[in-house]
Amino acid sequence: MGLIEVKTAKITEKGQIAIPKDIRDLEGFKEGSKIAVLAFDDRIELRPLKSIKSGRIAALLSEKALAKSWSTKEEDEAWKDL
Repeated sequence: MGLIEVKTAKITEKGQIAIPKDIRDLEGFKEGSKIAVLAFDDRIELRPLKSIKSGRIAALLSEKALAKSWSTKEEDEAWKDL
């Protein structure tokens, strides 16, 4: 999928941005829609949740994000013999 359009937006004091209307219309973002925010080393992507299959959401989670809940002494002990 190639680049369709480039727009700019300002980040507010609360960290909010407004997605330009023509971009919302292209991507199907509607008021009240849930989106996925994907953070990569070099970019951030916003995707409508409908475009991500539920089985793939876990694949999008980074090892770093998962480590917050999985890197515990209890988890290490439970998995040490595998």
